[in-house]
Amino acid sequence: MCQSFGGSSAPINIALGAVVGSFLLGPDKSLATASVTAYNIGVAFGAIIANAIMRKIGRKRGFMIGTGIGALGMLLAGTAIVAHHFWYFCAALLVNGLAGGFTQQYRFAAADRGTQDFKPKAISWIMAGGIAAAIIGPQLAINTVDFAAPTPYAGTFYCATILFVLSFIALLFLNPSNLATREVDGEKPVGRPLSKIIAQPRFLVAVFCGTITYALMSFVMTGAPLAMTHHGFSVDQSTLGIQWHVLAMFAPSFFTGNLIARFGKETIVATGLVILMACAVVALAGVQLMHFWGSLVLLGLGWNFGFIGATAMVTDTYRPEERNLAQGANDFVVFGSVAIASLLSGLALNSFGWGFLNWMVFPLAAACLVSLWWLVGTKKALA
Repeated sequence: MCQSFGGSSAPINIALGAVVGSFLLGPDKSLATASVTAYNIGVAFGAIIANAIMRKIGRKRGFMIGTGIGALGMLLAGTAIVAHHFWYFCAALLVNGLAGGFTQQYRFAAADRGTQDFKPKAISWIMAGGIAAAIIGPQLAINTVDFAAPTPYAGTFYCATILFVLSFIALLFLNPSNLATREVDGEKPVGRPLSKIIAQPRFLVAVFCGTITYALMSFVMTGAPLAMTHHGFSVDQSTLGIQWHVLAMFAPSFFTGNLIARFGKETIVATGLVILMACAVVALAGVQLMHFWGSLVLLGLGWNFGFIGATAMVTDTYRPEERNLAQGANDFVVFGSVAIASLLSGLALNSFGWGFLNWMVFPLAAACLVSLWWLVGTKKALA
């Protein structure tokens, strides 16, 4: 439920962020995606803040704080649009991103409650909540865009505060858990330093693949709404494209965990990377609506396999008492890179065009495939 409601804010921030940025800016639209970048920077730092807070007061109360931050950010975003101030809007989306950092912890919270074999399925089922988010977020954006007329878009952000209210209500039913403090001989175990956790080849490859998968998805997706409007499609059509994309991101989650159990984490990650390449092929084939929507669907599907598989790989690399350090480090790297990718998306689209964004998928996805091949080869050599 929390993934469904809290996760609905992400499509709103991403689908409308660049469009609102373009609306608030003057003739030069180069920084139109800066608001989406601010959102992703917020997610990166939000992951660190969320883990630090939850380490002190537990996940339930930590998640509740996250819903308060999200509601505040949505109110600030709507107010910034009414004031017609671009940089205030970027600051508001930064706050929304902080709330997103808390939302990203739902998948780890579920995984940490499951057995080792069940972790991938737990992650997958939580991510399946994104299906509702894929419907709620874009539909809210489409149907409330003129709610605060005559100023467009502000009403969507005002109405989105209800998403975090619903998340808060759902969290009231969450039973607290403290799995990281099991005692050994009467003492709480001391985890390894972060440097030791990071140095593991499996952690490095998992974070690398998860980062590239998410960054490529952000790089292409952030530019897609602007590219669609540039080629004559309406805001509603671009928003629906994002909706289909987000549905493709999360709908496979019902069976991704089972596929991981059957074929292995590395195989599913590799499959996701190949699908990302297929997305770029479709996008480069033309600029009709079918090309945009088709590529966005493949982009979402590739992200699902690549990101869930990489997240499951990360859960293999830490002990319970190390979870906050490892999870926070993973999400900081992933979403920090996503923030950079979203900023570069607008600059690259403005300077080099839609095709360039898609050509960049091939070398980066190939680098991930090489790293996976190396990891599997190393594991076989040690067996």
